Amino acid sequence: MVAVRLLDEKGRLGPVTAVAKVVKTDEQWRRQLTPEQYRIARGKGTEAAFCGVFYDQEKPGGYSCVCCGLPLFTSESKYHSGSGWPSFFSPAAKENVRTNLDLTQGMRRTEVLCARCDAHLGHVFDDGPKPTGLRYCLNSASLVFQENKNLKEAAAR
Repeated sequence: MVAVRLLDEKGRLGPVTAVAKVVKTDEQWRRQLTPEQYRIARGKGTEAAFCGVFYDQEKPGGYSCVCCGLPLFTSESKYHSGSGWPSFFSPAAKENVRTNLDLTQGMRRTEVLCARCDAHLGHVFDDGPKPTGLRYCLNSASLVFQENKNLKEAAAR
């Protein structure tokens, strides 16, 4: 079990709720995901800079995990970092992401993972804007976008 925040019927984040961890075999993930999604989300890969479908997207809405659908980030915390990847200064709910030390590729980084299924999302760095100073640098292939033209109005309700 893992404690996360899900969306309610109006598309707002609900209270912290215990849900079962999503665990599948590699074969099940391969059947569910495209080869690129699998390489990145399950294989801890990285897409090329400036190539992901969401790096320069400006539509209002939410970004969920491509593997399990858990809400992860919203357009309200998205910004242009110049890195070539979708960047956010905070997750939609801190419970919905977890981090792990990543020492691969001769670097010391902090990996960002989906809390419910452990999908690799990207990395978080401490060079982001206020109010958090963080830059969640994510792979578009690890995300699914749901447009919500009334995002600010829905959040206020």
